[in-house]
Amino acid sequence: MSETTEMNGAESVVRSLHAAGVNVCFANPGTSEMQFVDALDRTGLMRCVLCLFEGVATGAADGYARMSGVPAVTLLHLAPGLANASANMHNARKAKAPMLNLVGDHAVRHRDYDAPLTADVAGAAAPFSDWVRTATGPDGFAADAMAALAAARSRPGKVATLIAPADIGWNAGGVLAPPPAAAAFAPLEEGAVARAAGMLGPDTVILVSGGVLESPEALARLNGICAATGASLRAPTSNRRVERGAGRAAIEKVPYPIDLALASLGPFRRAVLIETVPPVAFFAYPARPSHLLPEGCETFTLTGRDGDGPAAVAALADHVGAAPVIPDAPLPAPPASGPITPEALAAAVAHALPEGAIICDESLTGGRDLWDATQGAAPHSWIALTGGAIGDGIPMALGAAVACPDRPVLSVQADGSAMYTIQGLWSQAREGANVTTVILANRGYQILKAELTAVGANPGRSALDMLNLDRPDLNFVAMARGMGVPGRRVEDAVELQHAIAAAMAEPGPYLIEAAM
Repeated sequence: MSETTEMNGAESVVRSLHAAGVNVCFANPGTSEMQFVDALDRTGLMRCVLCLFEGVATGAADGYARMSGVPAVTLLHLAPGLANASANMHNARKAKAPMLNLVGDHAVRHRDYDAPLTADVAGAAAPFSDWVRTATGPDGFAADAMAALAAARSRPGKVATLIAPADIGWNAGGVLAPPPAAAAFAPLEEGAVARAAGMLGPDTVILVSGGVLESPEALARLNGICAATGASLRAPTSNRRVERGAGRAAIEKVPYPIDLALASLGPFRRAVLIETVPPVAFFAYPARPSHLLPEGCETFTLTGRDGDGPAAVAALADHVGAAPVIPDAPLPAPPASGPITPEALAAAVAHALPEGAIICDESLTGGRDLWDATQGAAPHSWIALTGGAIGDGIPMALGAAVACPDRPVLSVQADGSAMYTIQGLWSQAREGANVTTVILANRGYQILKAELTAVGANPGRSALDMLNLDRPDLNFVAMARGMGVPGRRVEDAVELQHAIAAAMAEPGPYLIEAAM
């Protein structure tokens, strides 16, 4: 094949991305992307997953990246399609999960005619992307894609969006581009380890995120550092991924509710940060600070988000002479027969979880006890909503299952946020994804009811009507079956444990509606 005369721009991009290790495309294409649909079909180089909503595509790419460590590519249609995708781009960006979005646009010669779908694609991409570029010719299109991939894979992970005018994709003259070089970690500054070690003591908190939470060895070393120095250990409320469970060292998270978060961090006068930044409240509240660390708390960043956190932890442990420590984390008692409360839900999950599972957490208020209860469960990975834009859970579970087909995924999903991207169940069925979805059916936006109280409101009927999911009730089992996913409704806590265990032991998707 002649690289300059027989290959169009779209094919050069597909072939170059595949050669660089991008093997999955989560797609919701339109007319402006048909040249990519054709190139993907003709080359057969990528697994293509059709998503019925653009937010499912980006949410799935988020979950895929968190579990594989490499980006997938999404295929999106013009500015309106990109707008539909943006909420889960936001979540991936906050998670520092690598993502590469390929967004079609009108052909260059057609842009000036204000066709119905004409809009500012780059402007729509900018708030939710770390890197944005518009391709200008087929001969440089693959090079643009490699620049986007380099940005996505930089430290920490980033969201990169490449805009593809239709004629740039279909015109001949595509040229293959070599893969980008692997991104390097930012080095530790001279003297940083000694300074961090000098700050450790009973009034110090070590705050860690990023790659540290993905390394059981680093977490064990951190527990050893705390045992040796009297320091305490915390993770931010939201994180990209955590490796946890029996035989792995535990870590406490900063709570989401503002008063609990302030109480959790209130005793500390010093903070050492590793792959994270000083924590702030999710929102502003009357008479409460935005910063969660106490006023005057001395902070020091051992290594930033672009650094090698596990290596920094190892160096700190060596400096203070701390051996790894893995404290015991017992399982809670099994749930008793009766209503499914948050406590009973957590116990059911802890006892039903198989080894090697992936928990995808968008449980919100109903799952408030899950984290503590599952620390002693079988070893598992934990991925969760990061940016606060609800509707990531079902798609993220799809992406995790595509990335790890040999591992069962448990998606613990609040009912209100499930409705944002319920279409993801169809893609799970089509792909035979090994996902068990547990819908926490409490028939309301319970987290918003708590927020209403937190800002000092005294809600009446009209306010509560905006936060209740009733009149009519949602039937998730019927919706799931309509999209090819079998399911059942469960009202007893013991029955829930058995239903989760049975579903996760079988391949393919399944939905359990847990009445709470």
